[in-house]
Amino acid sequence: MLTSLKNPKIQQVRALLGRRAEREAAGLFVVEGVRLTEEALAGGWRARLVLAGAQLSGRGRKVAAGFAAQGAELIETADHVLAALTDTETSQGILAVIEHQPLPLNPQSTFILIADGLRDPGNLGTLLRTAAAAGVQAVLLAPGTTDAFAPKVLRAGMGAHFRLPIWAYDWEQIAAFCHQTLRPPLQIALTAAQNGVPLWQADLRAPLAVVVGGEAEGYSPPAAAVADLTLTIPMPGQSESLNAAVAAAIVLFEVVRQRMPA
Repeated sequence: MLTSLKNPKIQQVRALLGRRAEREAAGLFVVEGVRLTEEALAGGWRARLVLAGAQLSGRGRKVAAGFAAQGAELIETADHVLAALTDTETSQGILAVIEHQPLPLNPQSTFILIADGLRDPGNLGTLLRTAAAAGVQAVLLAPGTTDAFAPKVLRAGMGAHFRLPIWAYDWEQIAAFCHQTLRPPLQIALTAAQNGVPLWQADLRAPLAVVVGGEAEGYSPPAAAVADLTLTIPMPGQSESLNAAVAAAIVLFEVVRQRMPA
């Protein structure tokens, strides 16, 4: 049983949990808890290392065994070590170090989401969860957006990471993908607090990429430079703007509504 916080494997897990640069350099990220590790396994993602606590549930044991059958190193780990690694109130007794192999982009996608400078992990995770629920076919992360595979984003995403293609692109790549690679090409639609086409009046049935801007600044100048239209959610109340994840949910499900068969 692994009992020391100074063990090199524990130090690596700590580094992956705490630093984006470490995750990107290693091509690895950490998933915690029974539900998320179960989602990763079901989605076909491969684990490099699994740490399992003595009090792990039968359901969690099944997940750990599944990863071990794929070749992951499975190590029994003391509960106090797992507790030191988690920033949740109570550890669920399982951590998995997952190989980062994003799902491929579909060149025939007609509905994608672009996160433009979202810095709040909870917002980005909720955005990904909403996108998966709405049937979005890919999420592109524009410059300035927080790491989608950080622990807080993974928790808020509730498994969406393992069902969605999620790629970090610069704006030149985003414009080329939407306007040139995809067939038919996509319109890029900004969401703005004002001065756009009212959402209920816009025709969203054509192939579309929805841009959701950052929490404070909204969409960025590079986003505006490649956009084809701007959408505004009518707000008859006194608020100036909406939370980014809430705004995204309203726009995405209006697309779903318009595209439903009559």
